[in-house]
Amino acid sequence: MKTNDQLLVINSITPNTSIRVKPARILVASLLLIISMVLAPLNVSAATTDPAAVKWHPGHYYTIMSWGNNNSAYLSQVYSEIKATPALRGIQMRYLWAELEKSKGVYDFSSIDKRLAELTARDKRLVIQVQTKSFDPNWKLVPDYLKGVAYEGGQFPFSDYGSTTIRGYNIKLWNPQVRDRLIALFKALGERYNSHPYFEGIGMIESAMGQPLEPILSVQADEFYVNMIQVNQKMRLFFPNTMTIQEVNYPRPILNSLVTQLRDMGATLSGPDTFQDENGLSFKATQYDPNQGVYNYYSDFSGMMAMAPTVMRKNYENTRNDGTGYVPTVSEILAFARDTLHANYIFWSRVPEYKDQVLEVLNWSEQRNDSAGGLSSTCPTVYSSCAD
Repeated sequence: MKTNDQLLVINSITPNTSIRVKPARILVASLLLIISMVLAPLNVSAATTDPAAVKWHPGHYYTIMSWGNNNSAYLSQVYSEIKATPALRGIQMRYLWAELEKSKGVYDFSSIDKRLAELTARDKRLVIQVQTKSFDPNWKLVPDYLKGVAYEGGQFPFSDYGSTTIRGYNIKLWNPQVRDRLIALFKALGERYNSHPYFEGIGMIESAMGQPLEPILSVQADEFYVNMIQVNQKMRLFFPNTMTIQEVNYPRPILNSLVTQLRDMGATLSGPDTFQDENGLSFKATQYDPNQGVYNYYSDFSGMMAMAPTVMRKNYENTRNDGTGYVPTVSEILAFARDTLHANYIFWSRVPEYKDQVLEVLNWSEQRNDSAGGLSSTCPTVYSSCAD
């Protein structure tokens, strides 16, 4: 996240080392996978009279590095740390769209299946983020078919404000066919995972569009966010018993409409960063600028909708995105997310240089002795009920 991600082009928005596995381990892993697939069709609300009950296991979750999604050695260490840290209730994994859809309508969820089986065996839960924005131009963001004419190439390069260096790509969500293919992906995911008791949540990456290297029309920018809401509405439809999550940061002029609609549909408010001193995120509305920063909505809508901020590398390094703040302690970050952002869930990025500090704080009694790790566990009023 960059603060200036909110600054679009002038005419772009006027928003009205692997491990050798022994045969016995292979057999165990296979059995776990079978068990997972048998569990999947079970209705999570079987223990409650409300068929619309949403799985609700608030607390702390590890966000693992995407390159480790299928790395046995890495995952073995992650599972060891989770076992030693009761406050960690599960992990969040991030997948680029192209990793999940190999060709049009041909999906590969094998990695998700394996991780879900492994976590189920450990009584831990899985949250998935579908990434529709990349932060490295070398990443393959979208399936090849989306680069066709009907989809306007499917993606656009973006940079930082005032720069011409490609920072990454975002999808052309203003194109209705791109939108519909993304909806189809979430439909397939919902059919497979909504009722799985250990599939805790699914979401989308940050709302900031990025600075397009080629100017886009204001109508395209408007449709980008209209379609973002439509995708979220479909996610709620496909995942009626599962949290659906939208990261929101910028642009400020559209936040009131965006977050209000997310609240009303029962989505979860998240963000890509937790910066205590970032003015653009915590900005208070004035008579001259009524567009408040997204952090204000955590307070405004606390108790109504689920709150799930993310802690990334830059948040461990400084309280401001531009580095002009100070280096916070993990306990300070936790206190801010818990008390100011009213977090029900916190996604802690497992950054090697900071993971030991995170694990230490999560093993303090305040977090260790509470199932929600000291976070608010009250079921949001937008849900008809929550299911444990």
